[in-house]
Amino acid sequence: MIQLTQEQKELVQKWVAEGAKLSDIQKKINDEFKIHISFIDVRFLVLDLGLSIKETEKSSAGNVDLSKPSPAGTDQPGSAADQEEQEGIPGGVAVELDRVVKAGAIASGSVRFSDGQTASWTLDQLGRLGLTSGKAGYRPSEEDLRGFQQELARLLQNRGF
Repeated sequence: MIQLTQEQKELVQKWVAEGAKLSDIQKKINDEFKIHISFIDVRFLVLDLGLSIKETEKSSAGNVDLSKPSPAGTDQPGSAADQEEQEGIPGGVAVELDRVVKAGAIASGSVRFSDGQTASWTLDQLGRLGLTSGKAGYRPSEEDLRGFQQELARLLQNRGF
């Protein structure tokens, strides 16, 4: 790890307070202190100093936060709209999105079928849908599968996919 003087550490703290990103801090350390530092070392330095980088919102569709409710809030569990839609879903299928997406997926979550069985689902970058049940050999009914696909499409559409 690179050792900085107290004065240099105070400058880094100032840059973070001003909203500098890790790459900006790396460039400033290289330019102003004449110290070559890797990006990961900058990250460790910020952590060691007990600082946190301010997050900036991005409008890129690739960075959709699936944990946030849709603008209308219609897919909040327990809402009146959600209960009405649950009743209208073929087979009474309930689909949920994970707050933290599983590795290798662009979206993931769980589903409860009308017979009470639950399964995990993932959607990968190629649009392939994977369904994994805890019960070996389990296959949901065709009606439940249609309901699952319809509800999943609705949830993902509400999230900007």
